[in-house]
Amino acid sequence: MHDYGFFSFASKGEVLDKAKAYWNPGKTQHWIDSGVDLVIDRREGYFLYDMSGKRLIDVHLNGGTYNLGHRNPELVEALRVAMERFDIGNHHFPSLARTALAEALVKACPPNMSKVIYASGGGEAVDIALKTARHVTGKRKIVSIIKAYHGHTGLAVGLGDDRFSKIFLADRPDEFVHVPFNDLAAMEAALRGRDVAAVILETIPATYGFPLPNPGYLREVKRLCETYDALYIADEVQTGLMRTGEMWGITKHDVEPDLLVIGKGISGGMYPLACVVVSERCAGWLTKDGFAHMSTMGGAELGCVVGLKVIEICQRPEVRSMVHYIADLLGRGLAEIQARYPDFFVGIRQDGVVMGLEFDHPRGANYVMKALYDNGVWAIFSTLDPRVLQFKPGILLDPRLCEEILDRLDVAVAVARREVAGLVGGGVR
Repeated sequence: MHDYGFFSFASKGEVLDKAKAYWNPGKTQHWIDSGVDLVIDRREGYFLYDMSGKRLIDVHLNGGTYNLGHRNPELVEALRVAMERFDIGNHHFPSLARTALAEALVKACPPNMSKVIYASGGGEAVDIALKTARHVTGKRKIVSIIKAYHGHTGLAVGLGDDRFSKIFLADRPDEFVHVPFNDLAAMEAALRGRDVAAVILETIPATYGFPLPNPGYLREVKRLCETYDALYIADEVQTGLMRTGEMWGITKHDVEPDLLVIGKGISGGMYPLACVVVSERCAGWLTKDGFAHMSTMGGAELGCVVGLKVIEICQRPEVRSMVHYIADLLGRGLAEIQARYPDFFVGIRQDGVVMGLEFDHPRGANYVMKALYDNGVWAIFSTLDPRVLQFKPGILLDPRLCEEILDRLDVAVAVARREVAGLVGGGVR
């Protein structure tokens, strides 16, 4: 019997059966069929423990939610202390914690930023950014990239791959235009009609497998936005909070966005929170009608206290130095592994600890994911390009744990390569 105080289960099998019965049968069965029957029990730092006791090093981090580790002690303590005074607060009124975090975020963001709008998750934050852009410009059309992913909420889902929009009849080609990533000609063609409210881009598209922007691409997109009177929305949900070695990935490209979306990691994995930081030009509706967007849980005061501690930790000079150190350590180790399996492990996409590992098989990352899981590491394939493994180490990793991850990855790549070679008749393609 597994007794957790609030609930108990006789076995892991019971959890899986009831997850299919009462929660999400498709997702549960997918992982069972994939050989990843993970039911997370204890979690601490960068470790996950299955109900069976199996230990996994987490380099998925739920998209960067656990950037600072699971149940980071400083965040746990911040939340504990906050609960002695605060709850979620009341979204209608000025708030102590919301105001404090908003000031900290504005000071931590590019200098053109002015106000913070709160949400309970990244998808809602993207919706807020799109609504804001439409209000500012008086236009409806939004441009994103092919294979983009910006969330699953009402407006955000239309920005991404049609796998996620058509099922809910949310594909609206008249409002949402998709262009290829790194294609400036296509971007300009989409903007030339001057009927676009905003371009939204992940600084490095995550669900697409972290393809890196070409040198100057994002800066040129911002110039095109200015030329054709569109706003630039930087989606930093997965690239913000020091993951690229700077507070925001977009600043490495010398771009000041008009709106900046923050999610996942700002919550510390402790309390749901997301934010949109906007320039003064984009803040007008907050004065015109401050009740135009309301979110009962958005900017919950407990979450804001956690967010303040997240910002403080990320801004520590020693944390920035450590991100650069472990990025270099892991980058060199990955290159050595790639050199041993060049016919299978064919690419490393890296900016800081944002990494995509590319394999020469249409589903190569699925095989590596399973081999890693069997070998005690959790990383996930890229949904929209399963050749690529999303490899997202945390920013507080101990160097010794980095070495262990590399050792386990080396073994997993060899196992996956052999399996793929057997499938294609003795040769890797």
